[in-house]
Amino acid sequence: MTTGPGPQPPASPAAQSPAPVRRDAEVTKAAILKAARQLLARHAHADITLKAVAKRAGVSAPLVLKYFGNKDALFARVMSFDTDAADLLDAPLEDLGRHMVRHVVASQRERGSDPLLRIAFAPLHGDHGDVLRANFRAQVTERLADRLPGPDAGLRAELAVATLVGLGVMYGIARGPHLHAADITAIADRYGPAVQAQLTPAR
Repeated sequence: MTTGPGPQPPASPAAQSPAPVRRDAEVTKAAILKAARQLLARHAHADITLKAVAKRAGVSAPLVLKYFGNKDALFARVMSFDTDAADLLDAPLEDLGRHMVRHVVASQRERGSDPLLRIAFAPLHGDHGDVLRANFRAQVTERLADRLPGPDAGLRAELAVATLVGLGVMYGIARGPHLHAADITAIADRYGPAVQAQLTPAR
């Protein structure tokens, strides 16, 4: 007497859920980018090696090459503000000042990185510093200026962003203890109006 096939073995973990592999890859790439940003804020571009990036990220150097190809490709990503600017400016204009303040502080607290602060280290990087400045202008200040109605939009955008960079310096470099201890909403309530004053000045 023949019988049907017996119980089948469970599918392999890879067959059951390929998503974690993708998620692990994204986490690894994020760690590499974070490490490269941190090194770029402390060392000249020419002095940073992929081995140093890998060590700081807790991965192997070949893994950095796998995901980014080479040092120039990695640092082209690190020197871009495009994604950071999209998140920074993702709010209606009337509430943008508070949103940007919250985003700067939350980025420091939750990810250990500031969306804008690496521009302060452009003088370290020679010709690459010029790339950093050009990206910052095109992707942050000019992008913000395009959203602002009224006169002197470029100047107002630069002043608003300068206010945010100052916040980042006090939080991430000076490490102001009162700022570190304060509630994010309280910081946004106090500091947001100073940024908003440039975005929607009183008539």
